[in-house]
Amino acid sequence: MTSPHETAYPRLKSDPTPKELRELYTPTEAELAFVAGLAKRPLARVAVLMHLKLFQRLGYFSPLADTPEAIRDHIATNSNVARRPSFTELKRFDTSGTRQRLAKPLREYLQVRPLDEKGLAWLAHVAETAADTRYMLPDIINVMLEELVHHRYELPAFSTLDRIAVQARGKNNDQHFSAITQQLSPQAKVLIDALLKADPEDRVSGWQLLKREPKKPTNKETRSYLLHIRRLQQLVELVPKPDIPIPKLRQYRFQAQALDVSEMAELKPLKRYALAVIFIRSQYAKTLDDATDLFIRLIQNMENLARQKLLQHQQERTQRTDFLVEQLRDVLTAYKTDGTDTQRVDAIEGSLIADIEALLQECEEHLAYAGRNYLPFLLGPYKAVRAQLLNCIQIVSPKASSEDPIIEKMIRVIEALRSTRHDQVSLSALELNPDIDFDWMSTQWKKLVLQRSTGKGKPDMADRRFLELAILFEIKDQLKSGDLYVKHGERYDDYREQLVDDATFEKEVEEYGTVTGLDIHPGSFVSSLKQEMLELADSVDKSFPQNLHAEIVNGRLVLKKPARSEMPEGIAKLDRLVNERLESLSILDVLIDTERWLDLHRQFKTLAGNESKVEDLRKRVITTVFCYGCNLGPTQTAKSIKGINRRQVAWLNLKYITEDVLDKAIVKVINAYNKFELPGYWGSGEHASADGTKWNLYEQNLLSEYHIRYGGYGGIGYYHVSDKMIALFSHFISCGTYEGIHILDGLVANESDIKPGIVHGDTQAQSYPVFALAHLLGIKLMPRIRGIPSLVFHRPDGKVTYESINSLFSEAIDWKMIETHLPDMLRVVVSIKLGKITPSAILRRLGTHSRRNKVYFAFRELGKVIRTMFLLRYISDVDMRKMIHAETNKSEQFNQFAKALMFGGGGIIAENLRHEQRKIVKYNHLVANMVILHNVVRMTKILTELRLEGVEVTQEMLAGLKPYRLESINRFGDYVIDIRRKVIPMIFDTKIIV
Repeated sequence: MTSPHETAYPRLKSDPTPKELRELYTPTEAELAFVAGLAKRPLARVAVLMHLKLFQRLGYFSPLADTPEAIRDHIATNSNVARRPSFTELKRFDTSGTRQRLAKPLREYLQVRPLDEKGLAWLAHVAETAADTRYMLPDIINVMLEELVHHRYELPAFSTLDRIAVQARGKNNDQHFSAITQQLSPQAKVLIDALLKADPEDRVSGWQLLKREPKKPTNKETRSYLLHIRRLQQLVELVPKPDIPIPKLRQYRFQAQALDVSEMAELKPLKRYALAVIFIRSQYAKTLDDATDLFIRLIQNMENLARQKLLQHQQERTQRTDFLVEQLRDVLTAYKTDGTDTQRVDAIEGSLIADIEALLQECEEHLAYAGRNYLPFLLGPYKAVRAQLLNCIQIVSPKASSEDPIIEKMIRVIEALRSTRHDQVSLSALELNPDIDFDWMSTQWKKLVLQRSTGKGKPDMADRRFLELAILFEIKDQLKSGDLYVKHGERYDDYREQLVDDATFEKEVEEYGTVTGLDIHPGSFVSSLKQEMLELADSVDKSFPQNLHAEIVNGRLVLKKPARSEMPEGIAKLDRLVNERLESLSILDVLIDTERWLDLHRQFKTLAGNESKVEDLRKRVITTVFCYGCNLGPTQTAKSIKGINRRQVAWLNLKYITEDVLDKAIVKVINAYNKFELPGYWGSGEHASADGTKWNLYEQNLLSEYHIRYGGYGGIGYYHVSDKMIALFSHFISCGTYEGIHILDGLVANESDIKPGIVHGDTQAQSYPVFALAHLLGIKLMPRIRGIPSLVFHRPDGKVTYESINSLFSEAIDWKMIETHLPDMLRVVVSIKLGKITPSAILRRLGTHSRRNKVYFAFRELGKVIRTMFLLRYISDVDMRKMIHAETNKSEQFNQFAKALMFGGGGIIAENLRHEQRKIVKYNHLVANMVILHNVVRMTKILTELRLEGVEVTQEMLAGLKPYRLESINRFGDYVIDIRRKVIPMIFDTKIIV
């Protein structure tokens, strides 16, 4: 059964504050008069008054015997009755006929109605509707509670709500499972049954093979994985596409992923076949994304190899280059010889060291690689991966998302050339027109691709290998920009289908503009933004001569470092006193205390959404969080903690825990942390900084990539850290991913009580589309940018010049483009707000230059405006620069803190499954936040004691402290789970400074 505390079902606080008693439970004169007219005897009058006040708080009649004594006493004291009834008398009244008789007039006074048979039928329908988009019982119950209150119904017993929710979810699940299974053919059922049988030779079932993930993309692994996708493709063609809301679909997928062969075989046929279909299709969508990633990765690896070859070639040819320059000098010297033209020609011929044809060949080779042209060096690596690349294209079968069909035509060309081995192919045989079909190709590519069979006239031939390479590189770029999409994929599907339709957009955009304060009308939006930009630029220009921290030297901006802020006296002493008094604890003690404060184990349920069947769930949850959050792994955890084995730890992680569950636990920790006074001295909650840190991985998985900046193989843990010094959001991305595309996800997905509206990042957070999207989402983007002097400031108006800062500006803003495409940009923003698409999903498309996506250019143009305005403020406001620097330092400090807690396994994430890698980063995020909360609880207690002892404690001193403390926490050894150990209370309203 679901527990009431997991839902919004109203309950009474056992220890209400005097303010709560006064505001919530003090009867008004009108209420006293009503009760006096309803009940004559003192006992009945007090009892009815209690029921009245309690119903106003709860929405249902609660037994008076269960009411906290403080509430009973307060209502009785203010009841205008001389004698207070005893507890026994109140308990007797609850079972009397008088209470039943007085319930009706009380409901009439409160304007509520009891839930009769008709009401129960209506409530069941509400639950069934909610169950179609929600899977967890508490979520369904909360919807019912909201509707009951809205329609002025008396709340039934919680057990009634729980029963209705269970029935509704079961009925909804059966409907979905039945609808899927009925569409299956007998042949499809036979194939699914075959998946659940192990192969006698390798003893691996087809069900287990479905869960396969790509390893390091070697030639052998790529071929093998593409073969796996082909088998999946054949299977998908036989199963229907489930018509199920996305939240439910995700939950079913989690269930199927956690089930092994024997568990699948034990399910009822309806559920077994339905979960199999859902998992097959979800795995197919994921493998299509994998194949696309493999394709892009192989292209990028070829590109990197070619660049390295070019660099090596240039280094090797340094002497030949010197020779050519020396020869040119001799020719020019001979040309300057006095005499006739014939004499000069003779002098030039005499100066030639080598044969003219040989010199021309040397020059042609040098020019072929001039200007960092690495394209000729692609032929070597391409030969080794050509088959894999063409297989990827054949499998994912990309489609154009624009009206321009040329790239689809080029994909057909590649398919036609697959079996060709000739170095040169005829353009006419490929039905290609050199004047029309190659506009998308750069000049460098055209020089390599297009050829003339006669040496004159229009190109009529193409170099087959370079033509294939040019097309493959264009496919890669268009897949990243969204100009090409992969049907049935997830990350590479057509993003336009995820945007809201016209009716929804028209309905939501007005409300969105009201909530955000954004002018949604294109003309006035552009007019007001242009005026704001003009006024800001004019203000910065006039004050620039007095700016002591910025100047323009030879047309270039020079920013001077601001002086360091002096640390208030006494911080070092106070910090030392706190450290001295912090009790030494093991990391497990910290996790146990925090879990007991918050009852985090109640967040962990089976993936089927049922109550836990695990004995001692609290101990198992603590052990699992410790195992994965500190990276010990199940085997080492079982060795370190007595009474638990490796399978128990791994089983709970598999059957109970998803990224969503970990996110909810993280939010609960954040909300408790936010109630304390101390974090308020570190920040207001308005700011958050985003930064990535590299986590080491083994090479044998697709996400693992060599990171040039950090060195070594791994992925990036990307965190959003509040200015209150606790992490709000975490994400795990590959090293090759542009971090800035994820900077807005954390704020949009954030469900905690800390709601920042300003986000800081590093240089990767400052692209034009990111600035534009942040502005339209109502988020202020304020990154710390390196190399600002080399950045471009865009002029608000081409006719305007400035006296002091004119040299900073380049071309003017195209306001017409912004005005024309504002509705398209707002459609994207509304879609994000409604949860249809994430900011990173759209920024992934907008982060790559697209010649066909007009919305990209509009976002880019708006981004020029917003970034220029930010840069103007940045150079003119030294305090803002210092603030940005301080906030970004907090995320860097959190990254170091989280890494220190990831002490097991040498800091290498051993998991090769990507969803498990993402979970481990979430586990570590949860552990870090739990330790931060524990530190704040202890620091609050110690600081209060120090103040009472006469130690000076000021706001400035508290602002200089930090919760990232590990000195008193033993991370290594002494791992004992003692659930019964004495825990200091977590008191939110403790005041450090009175």
